[in-house]
Amino acid sequence: MSAHQAGRRQRLHPITAVAEELDVSTKTVRRLIASGALPAHRIGRQWRIAEEDLRTFLAQRRQR
Repeated sequence: MSAHQAGRRQRLHPITAVAEELDVSTKTVRRLIASGALPAHRIGRQWRIAEEDLRTFLAQRRQR
């Protein structure tokens, strides 16, 4: 079920906010997007990362 179907808008984060949250450079986030490891949406000339995609990305890389 998509966020739209659930009756709520999905929050989209700019690359700078994702880089800050992950404590990496914006270049690293762009590389993750280019490699397909981190799904992103291109809106105009800017990239945005959905909150759900970021959470999934982090969960998949979680080390126990």
